[in-house]
Amino acid sequence: MTDKHEQQNMTATTPPDASDALPEGAIDVAVIGGGAAGLNGALILARSRRSVVVIDSGSPRNAPADAVHGLLALDGTPPSEILRRGREQVRQYGGHVVFGEVVTAEPAAPSTDGDLRFTVTLADGRSITARRILVATGLTDVLPEVPGLAEHWGHSVVHCPYCHGWEVRDEAIGVLATGPVSISHAYLYRQLTEDLTYFTHGTNLDEDNRARFAARGIRIVDTPVTEVVNDAHGALAGVRLADGQVVTRSVIAVLAPMRIRDRGLEGLRLPVQDVPNKGRSFASGAAGITEVPGVWVAGNVTDLTAQVGASAAAGALAGADINRMLAAADADAALHLAGTGETL
Repeated sequence: MTDKHEQQNMTATTPPDASDALPEGAIDVAVIGGGAAGLNGALILARSRRSVVVIDSGSPRNAPADAVHGLLALDGTPPSEILRRGREQVRQYGGHVVFGEVVTAEPAAPSTDGDLRFTVTLADGRSITARRILVATGLTDVLPEVPGLAEHWGHSVVHCPYCHGWEVRDEAIGVLATGPVSISHAYLYRQLTEDLTYFTHGTNLDEDNRARFAARGIRIVDTPVTEVVNDAHGALAGVRLADGQVVTRSVIAVLAPMRIRDRGLEGLRLPVQDVPNKGRSFASGAAGITEVPGVWVAGNVTDLTAQVGASAAAGALAGADINRMLAAADADAALHLAGTGETL
């Protein structure tokens, strides 16, 4: 438990983008991942007077985006600013934020009273022992291998109509298909513009959907896309097809397959599940609890489509559930000590 004066001093002296020192001894919770889910989980735990360390790799999924949208009261706020505020608030209640890459996370020998223990080791060799773990590492979008696509990711190449749709309304939008899920993606973007082209890019589009696209005024291009074309100023200007034709577009929408960030977490043996047309995620139950005792998951690592608000909410639920389980473990430990004649 962190002393009140230590909390106040930490808030006053730790810059928001600096890394705290790892505390000595066992802590209550190690949060692996410093995005919305991880920080909100840590906030709930720190406010419950739990010793908590957030381990942040410093590479958030939404870093290329200019702003977060669809988040009540914070719509239009840069992702970096939300994270800065989040770190500051976690530290305000005595939590620590440590920047580093996790290389191993695995169960350790239990405490003398039988409580769980985990060891988390960072790439620089530092390690910490925690009673519980919250995994909130998020995911990575795996873009199609189309030259020029990645350089516009988060700006003129977008994936979410709720995250970026308003900002690209009435633009000349092209949907670059990655599979059947792109069909519904096209209907959502048609709500935002009348100038929409669907590039099948080797994926199947049945006659029923072709007829529906035609009825909605969505142009269909079956010739594969070979590259993204820029204008003289480096802005996205369109796509080149395999036959050499250039189709003018100012925005490309693509639902890329998603891959969870699980590097260094193999030792936890977390179960995974297939999410049709999207990828794989860690399996979890209510409040992010997993089949692995002492380990919770929250955010995109278990819910591939969660936006910032949903991820933050999931982190809060997981944090509250972890605190509940720790409270029960604390009572068990007190009972164990009482039986031996000792006290906490």
